[in-house]
Amino acid sequence: MDGLMFDTETIYEQVYKKIANQYGKQFTEELKVKIMGRPELDGANVYVKELGIPLSGEQFLKVFKPMARSHFQNPRIMPGVEKLVRHLAKHSIPLGVATSSHKDDEAIKTQNHRDFYRLFHHTVCGSSDHEVKHGKPAPDIYLICAARFPDKPKPENVLVFEDAPNGVAGAIAAGMSCVMVPDPTIFKHLPKLLTAQPTLILSSMTKFKPELFNLPKFD
Repeated sequence: MDGLMFDTETIYEQVYKKIANQYGKQFTEELKVKIMGRPELDGANVYVKELGIPLSGEQFLKVFKPMARSHFQNPRIMPGVEKLVRHLAKHSIPLGVATSSHKDDEAIKTQNHRDFYRLFHHTVCGSSDHEVKHGKPAPDIYLICAARFPDKPKPENVLVFEDAPNGVAGAIAAGMSCVMVPDPTIFKHLPKLLTAQPTLILSSMTKFKPELFNLPKFD
């Protein structure tokens, strides 16, 4: 969801930087990559530990979440995403969302995109779904998301789209194909950041060709 479907990573980054500055610290691209894709408490724990901020992960989230949520009302859909989703839905390709977001945040981010968002069969919210025992980069959320489709597809028949290295690692660990559309700010760092190699890396979802994965071509 964040950074791949909706342009929300820039919001997260602004808030992360603001809080870091309040403690005389600097939020770096390296730290951003370590947090991206993780469940909210996991990410918060990494943040306070790496920066040496005198807060627990839970205390940090009490400050961070209200600040971030105030900007989540109507995020922009990332280029190429809506075209692809509507195309796949038209051809009855099952679609699901596997996000580390909390279900409350998911509701805020999607409230003004209901017509688009209803094209997905279901959503798994890693920060609030009790079945997700281990967040990204573990494979749990992808396997659970796949299992909630009526036909329960095998991992080798699932295609994941991800923007974060943690997400790519989880998808590959789940035995699934993965198209990575990375955040532009980390693109130049990708070779040293990736612990699992995605099936394909694209600079934008607008460049995705469905036929490469045996999906129907765009009309």
